[in-house]
Amino acid sequence: MSKLDKEKVLAEYTEAYEKAHGKKPKIEASNGWYSVDGGKNVRLAQLDEDAKALAKGKPAKAEKASDKKAAPKKAAAKKPAVKKSNSGGLTAKELWKQKLESKGTDCRLPRGSA
Repeated sequence: MSKLDKEKVLAEYTEAYEKAHGKKPKIEASNGWYSVDGGKNVRLAQLDEDAKALAKGKPAKAEKASDKKAAPKKAAAKKPAVKKSNSGGLTAKELWKQKLESKGTDCRLPRGSA
């Protein structure tokens, strides 16, 4: 296992990041962990690997994750009309069900409230 020079690795990463993205990264250090532009905390070795990947022109793993988040979602199917309560608004149960359906994941209401 080789010893990494913190200043050297950070300088290389900053240079590679700036070439790839056109701006300087904001790197925050905390107890041996580093956060780039408020992203996931990584160790110095991971920054070294990411710097080499950015220098080669490949996006880093953290960059791939952010691209997935930006991908457009599939069009949702039409939802049936929601019944309104006597007071004119949705009941708590109806509102909660509507919220869970809008998430697009496998969410469901608690047991006994079908």
